[in-house]
Formats: sequence, C-alpha cells, structure tokens
Amino acid sequence: MNTAGHSEATARRGLELSPFRGLRYDPDRVGSLASVTSPPYDVVVRPDGVHHLQSADPYNIVRLILPQAGTPSARTEQAADTLRRWLDEGVLTADPEPGLYVYEQRDGSGLLQRGIIGALRVSEPAEGVVLPHEDVMPPVVADRAALMRATRANLEPLLLTYRGDGTAAEVVERTAGTPPLLATTTEDGFRHRLWSVTDPADVTRIQSDLARQQALIADGHHRWATYLRLRAEHPSPSPWDHGLVLLVDTARYPLRVRAIHRLLHGLPVADALAAVQGLFRVRRLDTPLAEALEALADASCAGNAFLLAGDGAFHLLDRPDPDLLTRTIPADRPAAWRSLDATVLHATLLDHVWHIPEDSPAHIAYIHDTAATVAKAERDGGTAVLMHPVREEVVRDLARQGVTMPRKSTSFGPKPASGLVLRALEI
Repeated sequence: MNTAGHSEATARRGLELSPFRGLRYDPDRVGSLASVTSPPYDVVVRPDGVHHLQSADPYNIVRLILPQAGTPSARTEQAADTLRRWLDEGVLTADPEPGLYVYEQRDGSGLLQRGIIGALRVSEPAEGVVLPHEDVMPPVVADRAALMRATRANLEPLLLTYRGDGTAAEVVERTAGTPPLLATTTEDGFRHRLWSVTDPADVTRIQSDLARQQALIADGHHRWATYLRLRAEHPSPSPWDHGLVLLVDTARYPLRVRAIHRLLHGLPVADALAAVQGLFRVRRLDTPLAEALEALADASCAGNAFLLAGDGAFHLLDRPDPDLLTRTIPADRPAAWRSLDATVLHATLLDHVWHIPEDSPAHIAYIHDTAATVAKAERDGGTAVLMHPVREEVVRDLARQGVTMPRKSTSFGPKPASGLVLRALEI
C-alpha cells in the first residue's frame, strides 16, 4: 500500500493528452450508429446481453470487446480477425487527421455530460497523475491485455474525472456549439454527440490546461492496469505509452455515483441470514424495492448497512458488532477506508462470515443494475447483496492518500458508449 499520498500541488507532471486518428464506423455500412454501440465490456456481463447486442447489428462493437469463441486464445484471435476484416471492408475507417474528440451524453431527465477523448500518457500511481481508487482482479487484467495485444487497439475509452473549469472546458463548450461529426440515441434513451478538435491552437489550449491537472479513474481500473502492463512490455517510445480515455471535468459536469451490487451464487438467503445472527441487526422488509432502498439509505447514514434479497423479501443488515469489525478489518488503513461499506462487506462478511472468495466468478458476480441483481438471485436461489453508493469526495480523498478501495466499490456514470470512436495503435 502506498501511504505517501498524492496532492495535486506536488504532482510533478500533469495529464498529457495527445490527438489521434480515431477509428469510427462508416454510417453507410451499418444499420445505425446506435445499433453498433455497446455499454463498456464489464457492464455487459450476461450472455443474453451479448446476444442482444450481437443481434442488433452484425457489426456491433461487442464482437470486438467480448468475442464469444470457445477458448481465451480463440476469443482474442476472433476479435483481431474481426477488426482486420472490418478495416479491410471499410466498416471502420480512420479519420483523416489526428484530433481530440469532444463527447457529449444527454438523457431525458436533463443530465448533461461533456468531456474530451484522447490518447493519455500512461503513468504509474506513484506519479500522482492518474489516481486509481479500486483494486483489480489479475485474471481480468490478463484477459484485457490479451485482447489489446491481439487487436493492437484501444477498443473503448476509460472514464477519468478531473476538476479544472479552465481553458479546456472553454474549448469543450465552444466546440459543442458547432455541428457534430455524429449524433445518435441509444436504446437506454441517451443521446450521444461527438466532435473532433483538430485546430492546433485549440489542441494546445486543452493540453496546456490539462498539464496542470490530476485525474481520478472513475471507470476502467482493469483497463488502466492493462495499459500499464502493456506499456511495460514494449520499449518506450511506443504507441503503448498512451491509452484511450474520456476526461470529464466534474467542476462543470458532476458524475453520478452508484453502487455495484454483489450476487452470491450458491448461498441461499436463509443461510446468509443464519450466519449473521448476533453479528448484525437484521430486519425483514416486506416492501417494494424502492422503499427497501430508501431504508438502506437511511440506515447507511448511521453506519454500515446492506440489503439482502433473493427469497422474495428484503433483509436490512446494519449495526455490526464493533468487536467483529475490530477482529476482521485491517487496522493499518485510514479510518475512512475502514468504515466503507465495501470494506466491511469484503473483509468481514465475505471473508469471515460467509467464506466467499471475492475473485471467483463461480461464487460471486458484480452487477450494476439493482433490479437485475434481485431478479437473478430469486431465480437462481442465491443471495443479492445491495449496496448504498459512496460519495465521490470520499473516493477522491482516499485516492489522493494512495489508498485503494475494495474492487467494484463504485459505479461512476454515465459511462461512455463503446463503439463511437476507437484507437488503433498503428494508424
């Protein structure tokens, strides 16, 4: 653990964002731009979700980010072959000149998010320029690394946040007032627009502003760890020194922070409840999901709380035994880390009470959608553990201290749609 911390004032280098020739779908070769997009690879976790996207269009980006061949090596070869074929056929084409890209997302509720897509210099956490806040699972990093090696491409941007409200933001706002390269509305109701920034003066303005900034990884820890691994494998300078990112200035556009829930396979709710008797206060809630989540939010204001589901009801766990927490939670971390719900879930409940290995897909799944988590638990006889989201300022403060949270602790959004712009390392 790095306890030295990373302050914005002492970061030696800031963000170094470079233009690139984006790969984009030729709209004349696909059914629609919306039909070839996908959520990020780690959101599309269910086979039926992959099938739905594949059925939307034969050129859907999911065929690259989540190939479905039998073995890991066959999957990466399939993705590489598919990408080469789409390039040869002109389904994907490179923009004529390098640029940065302004990207906008808007939904029907009034949410508006704008940011800049570019090739960011890959930096170690110790440099204090790009701050991770979650641990990663090595098998996932290995999988993403194999895919990027095979395709020699960054297929989808990570989501990073910074707080600037300076010259870069001014260029973003001005650019958003011009006709976009593309505009589409995806089935989730989000409208997406993309612009290129190729004017050298504007590119320089953005770069100069970002050079003073520090970013937090909001979504994409495994892909950032993959960028680090691949950079280490290739002597510098090389295209692997940079990775595709979306940078959002949260001083202008605050992100939503949501929880990521857990689905415990093979652990019936009755067994989960029996194991926590005497260790947590347990209350059964025979209410709709929305009301149960309100109760969880109220309980979370006073301390650690979780909502279990899967047996047709909801069970609120709160007021953990202080002695239990003392015995199970590492004492060498900051108080803010020790008190996180995700810390208590992983260190106390999963490791000590339920004996569930957190890195085994056979035992646990991480799901963003609340209703889907409950439905799958009820269908499969497992236990859904519903979480309350942590505040962004807590995440950022811990990251600046060099402290990572348990994996899959947060879900920042909205996440960029995959498939609107890609980066090929050799174009």
